[in-house]
Amino acid sequence: MRYANRIDANQNEIVEALRKQGATVRIISQGDGIPDLLVGYLGQTLLFEVKDGNKPPSGRKLTEAEQKFFDDWTGGVLAIVESVEQALDILAKV
Repeated sequence: MRYANRIDANQNEIVEALRKQGATVRIISQGDGIPDLLVGYLGQTLLFEVKDGNKPPSGRKLTEAEQKFFDDWTGGVLAIVESVEQALDILAKV
């Protein structure tokens, strides 16, 4: 039986802020290590794994599947974002 994926408490806030900045955002959380957000901005594609920056470090660790995805990824921007500020900072560097 498959259970619903847990969404970090700050994910909706981050999605809203990215969209206000003009980014296209799709929530693609599906488990198996796939990052939470597919973001398009100024012709670039970015993948964001959202972690709740208010949790202790142990609660923000990548799962084994997420870590494997990060280790294997050879595409474009792949980042862990823990806050709106971090997400917008990454956009500013595109």
